[in-house]
Amino acid sequence: MSHTVRRVSDLPADGGPATRPSTPPRLRAPAHLVSPRARLMWTAVAALEVLVLLALQVGWWWLDGDGSRTPHVVVGLLWLVFAVAYVGGMPLWRYRVHRWETTPTAVYTQRGWLSQERRIAPVSRIQTVDLARGPVHQLFGLASVTVTTASAAGPLTIEGLDADVARRLVDELTDATVAETGDAT
Repeated sequence: MSHTVRRVSDLPADGGPATRPSTPPRLRAPAHLVSPRARLMWTAVAALEVLVLLALQVGWWWLDGDGSRTPHVVVGLLWLVFAVAYVGGMPLWRYRVHRWETTPTAVYTQRGWLSQERRIAPVSRIQTVDLARGPVHQLFGLASVTVTTASAAGPLTIEGLDADVARRLVDELTDATVAETGDAT
């Protein structure tokens, strides 16, 4: 029994269905980047994290009023270098790394920034497909899609998708999972 799966990435400009011949799943780089707004979201989250560290630094400065200021200056300078590199570099690097793709036979993901992970999940093994939109995602019009399989490695997550793309992806994967005759174990 064969079936056709529409993929968000393969939809023609007129919105009609498109198909590709199915190929056996192989671990490879996925084709699609996440939304460019994901960079802004990751930058905002990183800036908030850095501000928490700054608040701790200021608190330490005030609580240690009688001590030498040299350790505060050294830690402050190290914090500043870290903060600029983290807020300025991490979101750009994550955007270059985070990728996703679906085919009629599999879901491909690649994520991370310091530690990177590339994963594949055959459609026949998909058990659930979830869409998540926390407050920060909603602020930037983004969503995350989580594909749960029977794998001990855990679910595949595609973070930073445009909310509409994420909804269509969830619909497509759900349709493909329902149409799949495999055992999903």
